[in-house]
Amino acid sequence: MMRWVPGIVVLLLSLSAHAATGGEQEITLAVPGGMLHGTLSLPVVEGRVPVVLLHAGSGPTDRDGNSAMLPGHNDSLRMVADALAHAGIASLRYDKRGVGASSLAGVREADLRLDQYIDDASAWLRQLRADARFDKVVMAGHSEGALIAMVACRQAQADACVLMAAAGSALDDILRAQLKPRLPAHLYAQNERILLALKRGEQVADVPPALLALYRPSVQPYLISSLKVDPRAAVAALRMPVLIVQGTTDLQVSVADARALSAVAPAARLVIVPGMNHVLKMAGGDLAQQLPSYSDPALPLAPVLVEALTAFVRTP
Repeated sequence: MMRWVPGIVVLLLSLSAHAATGGEQEITLAVPGGMLHGTLSLPVVEGRVPVVLLHAGSGPTDRDGNSAMLPGHNDSLRMVADALAHAGIASLRYDKRGVGASSLAGVREADLRLDQYIDDASAWLRQLRADARFDKVVMAGHSEGALIAMVACRQAQADACVLMAAAGSALDDILRAQLKPRLPAHLYAQNERILLALKRGEQVADVPPALLALYRPSVQPYLISSLKVDPRAAVAALRMPVLIVQGTTDLQVSVADARALSAVAPAARLVIVPGMNHVLKMAGGDLAQQLPSYSDPALPLAPVLVEALTAFVRTP
């Protein structure tokens, strides 16, 4: 699971009290070691508008929701931005370090920490708050981006927080659930030994070859930082309006995850979208039916997602 990290950034947004003029603007952010690039989408409306910071999921996933590890594009986050603009809502989406147009700002995997993603998102939120064109600042995270959003929204005091396809368990519990039916007993025992050490903040030198792809030394610092964040505790700490959206045909995150988050945040709005998969498109429940949706930009977003998201953002 390769990931890259943005650091503390300075957002080069022009501050203006004028009405949004519509269209897309390329946003450049100066960071130590390079530049980050993003897209500000503005609706064609008069006056101040809400703005949503969109954060992609894990790995080499770009601002549009497309992963370099998969063939083709699904353009899920670009489509979310388009839907928001159509509803009179601005949005900002960006490439993480080492991804897309921000590839030259990449850092070594061993230097990666979840905290840096959170600090970066918080910096974007604060800069959007300072832009006089926007009257409400919301963050919407997808998959791992939802975990980042849970912490960044509280850290930067966003006006609202949206969690799309968010895991409802801590990373170690997710890995246990995923690996137990797939590993022989002796390897699962080794997996447990490694997880317990990482949870204590200790790196592990003796990783079995069969588990190196997951627990290679260079990724262990990132895993240690991720294991410190329990999504249930993070969402329970939020004091702003929260929207939790989960599809029923998602093969990576389940409805049970969404309900686990909702259980600890009873004031949050929970929306279950029948037939929506992990990339926010309508797709069947088995892998063969799912695969085309990961590389088909012509397949539209789930309509219920669009309706729920725009209504939530526009709620006073």
